Amino acid sequence: MTINLQELDLQKTALILCDLQNDFLHSDGAYGRSGITSPEIAAVPKRMVAVANAMRSVGSLIVSTHFTLVPGRTGEPLISDHLKSVRPFLAKGDFYPGGWGHDLVDSLKPSDAKIEKVAFSAFYMSRLEWFLKKVNIQTLVFAGIVTNGGVASTLRDAHVRDFSTILLSDGCAAFDTKTHETAVMALEPVTTISTCKDFIAGIIK
Repeated sequence: MTINLQELDLQKTALILCDLQNDFLHSDGAYGRSGITSPEIAAVPKRMVAVANAMRSVGSLIVSTHFTLVPGRTGEPLISDHLKSVRPFLAKGDFYPGGWGHDLVDSLKPSDAKIEKVAFSAFYMSRLEWFLKKVNIQTLVFAGIVTNGGVASTLRDAHVRDFSTILLSDGCAAFDTKTHETAVMALEPVTTISTCKDFIAGIIK
């Protein structure tokens, strides 16, 4: 599947920044305090600055998705069992709706819309599809973390909802290179694959 970038309607295109949040990426965030990161993941925001600025310059939308730990009655986060088992350090205040850790990293601000999400796919039980269709978006450009999780799940959901999609292969990352590369290859049948550099060159006339 290939989208011709020269023919892309940029007014109907949105950049989806998947989960590029302080709690995932900043040294003072939930994952940083627990020492969970990778060089590949840490490099994504800096690489995406030029893409986000290019898309703003041509009038495309920037949409950020935000993994959210919804607080229960006592304020303790409602965490699914599988997440508790793999990320036992998550605690009250982490990924809190509207909090600093929940927010998009500073280097990529501002986004035109922020979408809270409670699962891998940002379409699951959210207003993402409603919003995109209200503003007449037809093509989604994907970047963020992690490639095999939130990025892949949201992209596949976009595909079945009849959005055209583009995956920026170096605009996303996983906790190891092999997992990232495998995820990108698995998405080839349903999306257009591009690098950040080639994408920018394709949309800046």
